[in-house]
Order: sequence, then C-alpha cells, then structure tokens
Amino acid sequence: MTLKLDLFRSKKAVLTAIGLALIAGTTLAQTATPEPIQWDKRRLEQLERNVRRIDRALNQASAAGEPVILQTDPEVLALQGRVSTLDRRLDDVEATLQRVNGDVERLTFQLDESTRDNAALRARLTDTDRRLKTFEDAARAEAELNAPITAHSPTGDAAQDLALAVRMVTAEPARGARALETVVVTWPDTPQAREANLALGDMRATANDLAGAVQAYAAALSGWPRTPWAAEATVKLATALEASDRDTQACGALGEFTRRYAEGATPALRTRATQVKTRAGCN
Repeated sequence: MTLKLDLFRSKKAVLTAIGLALIAGTTLAQTATPEPIQWDKRRLEQLERNVRRIDRALNQASAAGEPVILQTDPEVLALQGRVSTLDRRLDDVEATLQRVNGDVERLTFQLDESTRDNAALRARLTDTDRRLKTFEDAARAEAELNAPITAHSPTGDAAQDLALAVRMVTAEPARGARALETVVVTWPDTPQAREANLALGDMRATANDLAGAVQAYAAALSGWPRTPWAAEATVKLATALEASDRDTQACGALGEFTRRYAEGATPALRTRATQVKTRAGCN
C-alpha cells in the first residue's frame, strides 16, 4: 500500500500505524523474510529506538516532500495463506462433524429401538421361563402323585410319619393323602395305619368320593377296634354306605355300632346314627 505523507492528518497517526505494522511483522522497503522475533524487553527497547528513527526519517521525508512506500512483510503474507488454509480445513472438519453428528443421532435412535426390542424379548423370555417352570412343576407333581405307593418312612417311626402326613394334609391335600397312604403301606396292622385310613376316609367323603370313603373307613375299622374314634368312624361308614345307595350294608354297620359302641357314644352321635338308620330303612 502506498501512502502519501500529505494525506496524514497527524504525525501521531502515522507513528501508530507504523508501530502496528512493525509489530505485525512489516518492514520498510525490505523484501527479505526476517527470523521470527522474540519480543523480550531488549527487543522492545530496540523497537522503540527504531520507531524514533523512523519518526525522524518521516519528518525529513515530509520536509523534503518525498513519498513513503510501505510493503507488506512476506512472512505476513505466508501467515495469511496459512490462515486461509486453516479456515478451509476447519470448514471441512465442521462438515465432517455435522455428518458424524447425523450418524450418531441415527445410531442412537437405532440403539434405543434395539434396547426396547431387547426389553420386550427379555420380558417374553422371562414369562416363557415362568410358564415352563410351572408346567414342569405340575408335571413333576402329577408324576409323583400317580406313582405307585411304596413303603417309605421319612422319620423311621410310625407315629412321627403319621403326624407329618396329617400336617401335610393341611398344606398340600394331594401330597398329604399320598403320605397317609404311604403310612398305611409302610406300617400295616398298626394303630397309625388305622388312623391314617380314618383320615383318608374323611378326605374322600369331603371330596364326595363315597366309594373311596367307604373303603378307607372299612380299613380303619377292620376287626372293630376299641378306640375312642371307632364309634364315630362307624357312623361315618354307615353314612357313606347309605349315601351311595348301599342301605343293607349301612344297616349292618349301624348294627355293629349299636352292639359295640352305642353305650359309650355321646347323645349327639347316637342321634346321628338314628337318622342314618331312618334314611336307610333299617329295621
């Protein structure tokens, strides 16, 4: 840029422009590229002296009416070129980042969809596992309940086996009934086997399995035992026989009740026996 000294309004403005140009790496009428300057205290003092010399030179040129030509430092031009290159590269990086951001958003959406699909699949698998376990447990229980009854003593004692079976009846009736049957098979011809049959008769009568109830009561009363529960068990046997239209057998059971247990029975139990006898048409 060429500036004529008569256009400057003040010497101060000229000095300021020249100082800024020197700090930016400009030189007066020079074309050689200087080494990068380290602006320490010594160089700043040298710059101040140079500015004063230039001030004097400008004053002399102004007095002589000569023009002053300021040339841009080649290093500045090189830096400007590098800045332009960096700007282009930054633009490229920004465009790349925009594409990457778009890809990230798309991948994030796909990941969210995959996460939802995985959660739904996991829920279905959990439900399937639960249902499968339920089926397996039911099949295992069914196989256990349908397996042949064999002699087996969980405790090694008839009384304890019976007590365990009675408790099981309350918690799991089906398994409890099987436990009672196991007591009968394991401890035949024992008081515990009779009581187990009595309990089985009660369970079957409640389930309206009259044939099963009759069989169990009859087994409990085999030999007409003299036990505290025998009188009531005989009336229960007669009741099940009468309810299954086996009146003759019901009357026979009531006859045994009268001969063996009526004298020591409670009034309520004798009343029940009379009612069954009436329904069965006993003489």
